[in-house]
Amino acid sequence: MMLPRRHVIIVLVSLEIMLLAVNINLIVSSVYLDDFTGQLYALLVLTAAAAEIAIGLAICIAYYRLRGGISLDYVNLLKG
Repeated sequence: MMLPRRHVIIVLVSLEIMLLAVNINLIVSSVYLDDFTGQLYALLVLTAAAAEIAIGLAICIAYYRLRGGISLDYVNLLKG
């Protein structure tokens, strides 16, 4: 039985791993089809992933400074 983990850092790392899996698929298909387009899309996905992780970590730091912890259990408090 798996216990639910409600930690923001784990969610961000999981999202990053999924984006890296997409990159591997794009690059392999690009090599297989002998086309450069998949590699360009992989570069675009890497750029989006870097921006996502930077914004996500900035939100985590701001939330930690405000509340003292970064658990997803109390994220509803961020609603205005």
